[in-house]
Amino acid sequence: MRTKQIANTALQPSVICLGTSGYGSEIPRDNAFGLMDLYTEQGGNFLDSANIYDDWAGMGKSLSEKTVGAWLKERGCRDRIVLATKGAHPDLASMDVSRLSRAEILHDLNDSLSNLQTDYIDLYWLHRDDPKVPVESIIDVLNEQVRKGTIRAFGCSNWTVERIRAANDYASRSGLLGFAANQPLWNLAVFNPGALAGSTVAAMDDEMAAYHEASHLAAVPFSSQANGFFSGRYARGQDPEKGGRSAIVKAMYANEASFDRLDRAKRLAEELNTTPTRIALAYLTSHPFPVFPIIGVSKPAYLLDSCAAAELRLSPEQVRELKVGIY
Repeated sequence: MRTKQIANTALQPSVICLGTSGYGSEIPRDNAFGLMDLYTEQGGNFLDSANIYDDWAGMGKSLSEKTVGAWLKERGCRDRIVLATKGAHPDLASMDVSRLSRAEILHDLNDSLSNLQTDYIDLYWLHRDDPKVPVESIIDVLNEQVRKGTIRAFGCSNWTVERIRAANDYASRSGLLGFAANQPLWNLAVFNPGALAGSTVAAMDDEMAAYHEASHLAAVPFSSQANGFFSGRYARGQDPEKGGRSAIVKAMYANEASFDRLDRAKRLAEELNTTPTRIALAYLTSHPFPVFPIIGVSKPAYLLDSCAAAELRLSPEQVRELKVGIY
């Protein structure tokens, strides 16, 4: 699988990142091990987790990290994996209360190190932001951990472009490391009006994309497949089979603009003898800055289809056609 370096780091991850949400809960341990095995067999080396995954399942804390950690130990492959995980997420019962103090960041980092059975994280994400917390204190504590060796690089997830810019400007002025990557919600589909209202999720928009292009900041988008919208299960005017992520897809993406993009992805897939899923992922990786889409898959066939997108490159004209329908 094709790899690409993340600027200002020594990290060379595969361009398709395997997300591990659900591992240990809705995806049992043996199945999760099989998916990670298959992913690495395709040349993939980039795993993404979070300290909060899958606490919502009520089956135990940090099941994803613990499952990934057990796999890394059993396979003996830690040195061949670019390991990413996220911390500093609010408690699920009090999402309005941020957890970005020094003590909370270090608590989650140390917990993740234990869960993952490793002494360092390659790419450590702050899972949420709080504009009331000065970026200076956040960047300082993360640089401290880089110097200590517990993390090699760090990024942010669900931060606004204004806060990312402020943090990296401070780091640059102070001779410190800044965010090496940003993990926003981003895919080829179009959000329904109000779909993210009241949410703490931050999505890629034109302003954020322009910042990425100007700074060459890496993007590692989650929900990169729009919960399977481009998988073939969805069509204009038809209700998909129940199950999977159909309710989420309907709430988030079921609109004419999304179906127009789906139609264009299908047409381009036919022209290139590939699949709409691969087109949707290649739409992301073909932007003029480094993009590493996170895939969330539950079956080997889905994983193989998504991994094949790593070798697919689209022209700027094809990217523009998928987005706006104008060549």
